[in-house]
Amino acid sequence: MVTSAEDPQSQNGLDDLFDRVNQLLGTTAPRSDDADGDCGEAPRDRPPVDPGQPFTPRQPQTIRESGISAALIERLIMKYLYQVGLSASRGIAAQMKLPFKVIEPILKQLRSDKQIDLADTTNTGDSEYMVTDSGRDRGKRYHEECTYFGAAPVSLQDYINSVSAQSIAGQIVTAEDLKKAFDGLIINQDMLDRLGPAVNSGRGMFLFGEPGNGKTSIAERVIDAFGTSIWLPRALYIEGEMIRLYDPGIHEVVEDQSAGGLLDSQQIDRRWVRIKRPTVIAGGELTMSELEITKNEVSKICESPLQLKSNCGTLVIDDFGRQTMPVDVLLNRWIVPLEKRYDFMNLPSGKKIQVPFDQLIIFSTNLEPKDLVDGAFLRRIPYKIEVPDPSEAEFRQLFSIMCGVLNFEEKPECIEYLIETHYRTVNRPFRLCQPRDLLLQVQNYCNYHQKPHEISIESFDCAVENYFSVMM
Repeated sequence: MVTSAEDPQSQNGLDDLFDRVNQLLGTTAPRSDDADGDCGEAPRDRPPVDPGQPFTPRQPQTIRESGISAALIERLIMKYLYQVGLSASRGIAAQMKLPFKVIEPILKQLRSDKQIDLADTTNTGDSEYMVTDSGRDRGKRYHEECTYFGAAPVSLQDYINSVSAQSIAGQIVTAEDLKKAFDGLIINQDMLDRLGPAVNSGRGMFLFGEPGNGKTSIAERVIDAFGTSIWLPRALYIEGEMIRLYDPGIHEVVEDQSAGGLLDSQQIDRRWVRIKRPTVIAGGELTMSELEITKNEVSKICESPLQLKSNCGTLVIDDFGRQTMPVDVLLNRWIVPLEKRYDFMNLPSGKKIQVPFDQLIIFSTNLEPKDLVDGAFLRRIPYKIEVPDPSEAEFRQLFSIMCGVLNFEEKPECIEYLIETHYRTVNRPFRLCQPRDLLLQVQNYCNYHQKPHEISIESFDCAVENYFSVMM
């Protein structure tokens, strides 16, 4: 059968054939569709995710497989050389986090265009390139547009595919998993049994109750129940904007990403970082700007919002109801994402994009949820779990644990005095934070009076007077 040249399948076949011939000849050049403008994704040769397999980002073998354009990689190379002046070719590849074979044709083209020149050869035979005068002008112009010259970014579609493959909604947490996650915390079985289904929902929950009973500690530990790591791109490139996603202040790297030899041997795409499933905590300082893509007007680099950084993990809104922004503004911002599991965000250009909203969101508050939100929002947060005051037995148990942590000899008669005199007599409720707080005050009391670190009735009286002086 004769196939027309206009047939897309025929054209793709011819393109692939030319790519193969160029690779064999060592003259691979960027395809015309790869170099289409400074932004946009390159057409793909392979699916980024293997159906039915755990997600692992595979090292691209060509520019097309990288999912980004040759023009974008060129810009990163020129900005890097503009900054450092001179670099070995494999050093450039390491900076871009791309295999040398991917950037090699771009380096050849830049040298042919007299933007860079061969400066020397290293002892290992690696070519060293320096930027020319015309290349310096180009690099400066690129740098003024955006200062980013780190790891090559990942396309939005590849990121969406990765979130889908690593979704927290697809994880199953057992009673044993939850028990291990909360090891070391005083939490009774009834509370664990209430938390378990909420965690498995992968959607959202309210944790409410009196301050000091460990709501934040529970929220921070929840993600440990999932017991898995995920792959996160260091940066995204969306509609001409460079967006940083990996945040070392939030994301915890699982293994040393500098071990390039090991990663290369495993054919891992080093533009991605393997991290523990993230827990992002936002408190009373939360503002609307932190929920949107923001652009630094000096560097021209965009910062991803909190919900994007927390995808495939948990997002904790601590002290919910005490944010500087009105509660209804926050709720209106998230009422659709909580229902649909995707979000719409505005780029600095004004264009709106759709991104995954895939995290277990936890609202921690000292207030009653019904006093904060209306029924429509409560329906979208299916689990409302009260964190109660500890029982007297749990309170004593926590004192015993904290005595060991702070190197105090446990004295049951002193703890009995504390409970009888300063709790039962005045009808004061127990709080989980109080054993730690009171023992720290006893420690400071002993240090000041140059006394041995011992629990005593006198030190407890002093600690209680200071601690509860303005508290109910």
